[in-house]
Amino acid sequence: MPLEVGIVGLPASGKTTLFRALTRAEAHGSGQEHVGMAQVPDERLARLAATVGARKVTPAAVRVVDVPGVGSQLLGNLRQVDALLVVLDGFSGTRVAADDLETLKLELLVADRDHVERRLERVAKQAKSGDARLRAEAAELERLLAHLDAGRTLAEWEGELPAELEPLTRKPLLDLVNGPDGIDLELEAELADLSPEEAAEFRGGAESALGSVVRRLAETLDLVTFFTAGEKETRAWTLPRGENALAAAATIHSDIARGFIRCEVVRWDDLVEAGGHAEAARAGKQRLEGKTYVVSDGDVLNIRFNV
Repeated sequence: MPLEVGIVGLPASGKTTLFRALTRAEAHGSGQEHVGMAQVPDERLARLAATVGARKVTPAAVRVVDVPGVGSQLLGNLRQVDALLVVLDGFSGTRVAADDLETLKLELLVADRDHVERRLERVAKQAKSGDARLRAEAAELERLLAHLDAGRTLAEWEGELPAELEPLTRKPLLDLVNGPDGIDLELEAELADLSPEEAAEFRGGAESALGSVVRRLAETLDLVTFFTAGEKETRAWTLPRGENALAAAATIHSDIARGFIRCEVVRWDDLVEAGGHAEAARAGKQRLEGKTYVVSDGDVLNIRFNV
């Protein structure tokens, strides 16, 4: 599954504009949840593709979810995302970004409180059967509810949390000011409608502001990027740091993981310098690794499998 990020913000902060700029997709209709994919910029990908003569180039992607509001029920749709992008109004002159950030943090806390309360009501009813496990969970949820009622987030909870809660207040928050002191989202949305070449010319070669946002997300979530490089397609993939080759295979396709035999590994820059896979192998830059090999950022993997 790709990295997934939710966009939150107060009304008229520009969060739907951010969605459009990131995904290059139109957000149809107000009051609707919008879902799209944003590409993760990586200059290494084009160099790899050129080296192997790839006919198709596919960047790694982020799944972006924009919900129409900040109520508990709407924010609950973001419980499965990996991180939250908080859009703050820095252009109208009528709001203070720091105050809005605190307001949004409070909205997330309230959403978690309501979620815990609803689960407590359900579990408490089920616990009347005398099931010891349910009674223990109900007691734990009561303690969690008291913790939240005291104004403390679930990120401040020292114990283990029930896996089903998926708390919003434990997710990484990346704040983004929409305005002169941050990112001009209207401009970025307009540039997203141009071809990559035209947008790059307008920026004078500088990195897209949105590209830096996506990069910050990857850094916050401690992800590495690995590549598959062939003539048919050269593609970038993301993986949590510390994961092994079997997890990388599963990221590509479950069948590849199921039939994993071993993988050929070469560093992306060694492959580019050598001029191709065969040349890298002859130069001793390519090696065989097993399922437990820990994937490093910049690895190019060719996974051998049999289903």
